[in-house]
Amino acid sequence: MKDMQAQLEKLRTDAAECALIRDLATDPKKRELFTRLAEHLRVLADEVEHAIAAAGPELKQKE
Repeated sequence: MKDMQAQLEKLRTDAAECALIRDLATDPKKRELFTRLAEHLRVLADEVEHAIAAAGPELKQKE
């Protein structure tokens, strides 16, 4: 569970960093790229969060 939680935090941090880079980018293509990356990382983080919630009790028993 700790590994999944750490991965979730990493994905959220990476998404925030991509959004920051997007906001600072002056090149429209780079802005578009970092927008897509940030959104993709947010979706992945949401999926990990749902997996943690779904398997929460099972994972806690294994620790």
